Formats: sequence, C-alpha cells, structure tokens
Amino acid sequence: MIAGMSEKDMARRAAMEIRDGFCVNLGIGMPTLVLDFVPSDKTVFFHTENGLLGMGGFARKGEAHPDLVDAAKQPVTYVKGASFFPSDVSFAMIRGGHIDLAIMGAYQVSGNGDLANWTAQGMMPSVGGAMDIVVGIGKIIVMMMHTTKDGRPKIVKSLTYPVTGFRCVSMIITNLCVLEVTEKGLVLKELAPGVSAKDVLACTEADIVMPKEQKTIS
Repeated sequence: MIAGMSEKDMARRAAMEIRDGFCVNLGIGMPTLVLDFVPSDKTVFFHTENGLLGMGGFARKGEAHPDLVDAAKQPVTYVKGASFFPSDVSFAMIRGGHIDLAIMGAYQVSGNGDLANWTAQGMMPSVGGAMDIVVGIGKIIVMMMHTTKDGRPKIVKSLTYPVTGFRCVSMIITNLCVLEVTEKGLVLKELAPGVSAKDVLACTEADIVMPKEQKTIS
C-alpha cells in the first residue's frame, strides 16, 4: 500500500488554503493538526462550535482549564483578541455565513462533493455540528486518508454511508493527492511526492479528470 504524505504533511498542505483574516472551523481529529502550520504572518481566528473564536494550540501540561476545550473536549489555549460566547451564538455564526472555511474529516466523499462524516457502519452515531457547518460555511475542505485501513476507496461514485450534506465539499486533501470538486467532477490538482496518477486512480472509485501536466505538492 502506498503511504504518500503523513498526517502532518496533509495538515501543512491544508493550511496553505487559509487566507489572512479568515475565520476557520476545524473538525475533530486530523484537521486539528492544521493549527500548527498556519504561517506567523497570517492573522487567523479558529472557531469552535462550543463557543470560542480565537482558539490557540492544544494546552500543555499545567495549562489546561476545564472550561476551555475544543469540540472534541480536548484542552486548548486561546490567542490575543479571542472571544467567548454561548454555543447558540456560535451556531448563529455558522448558520449566518460568518465563518470563511471549514476543514473536516470524512468517512466518504462522492465524485460530486457529497459528504458522509457523522457515522459509518458499526459506529456510534455522532451528528455534532457537521450538518450545520456544511450548509452554513462557504468553503468545505475534507482532509482524510485516501482509503480505509483495509484498502477500500473512500472517494466513491455515490455515498453508501449516511449523508452529512450534498454537493458541499470544495476540495479533498488525502495522503495521496489534492482533488478539486468542480462542475466537471473531481479534478486532480496535485500529487503527493512519490505518488503517480496511476496510483491515485487505482485507489479511487469515483472518476477523476486528469490534467495534461500533473503537479507535485512542494
């Protein structure tokens, strides 16, 4: 099985999509690594559904506060200028279109950008705020491994897991490549170092539009 990029490399690539001044919501798990890779010359405010705009990195030993946690209940810090508010206000920000970007994990993404990330076969359902996020936030980037642990494609022609949102994903960043979701379908934007277009096609169920020249992630 092709390894491709590490989770940290994927987070570094995802951070490149964040513009100066953005308010960004990070999903549970792998997307939280993005916090470590935002360039210091950018002002970015990270948002959590439980009531914080201006989330910092994970709290080190001795820094943790029981009331200062992210959506996964992990202790976090906050940055200068941060704001605290009730979760209903937090969701009003999401539903009102005030958050610029969300980076989320997924169990499956379809070729037209449908997303399944709140439950899978044999797992305890956990809707959380995902359905509000995919409707209320303008750009959704999915960050995930390209296949399951047993090698099954996670980028599929149509979802087989319960749907979080239809046609909501703009970009998919995996350990093998970066794909853009367009009106023509999935378009290969970049390949991970050491990965070929043939490798990607072999691990993907959905159709992919291949450009004449394939770029490698630097």
